[in-house]
Amino acid sequence: MSNSQNGQSSGPVLAQRLGTKEDVARLCSMAPRTVLRNADRGAMPWGLKIGALRRWDLDEVSAWIAAGCKPVRNVSKGGGK
Repeated sequence: MSNSQNGQSSGPVLAQRLGTKEDVARLCSMAPRTVLRNADRGAMPWGLKIGALRRWDLDEVSAWIAAGCKPVRNVSKGGGK
C-alpha cells in the first residue's frame, strides 16, 4: 500500500529547480552562448551534466547574481596554457 494521500506521491521532493542555458540567459540578461562560455571559463556556475544535457540550479544562479557575480573559480585572463 502507498502512504500517499489525495493522489500525492510520498517520494522524495526535488529541492532544486533546474534550468536550461536559455533560462539562465534570461536571468542574467545575456545570450545563451555567452552563458556557456562564461560557465566553461569559470566566471559563473558550471551547472550539472545529466547525460548529454547541461542544466543549472536556478537557485544557485540567483544566489551567484545576488553575491555580485564573482567568478566561481580562478579565471585566466591571458588565455595561455
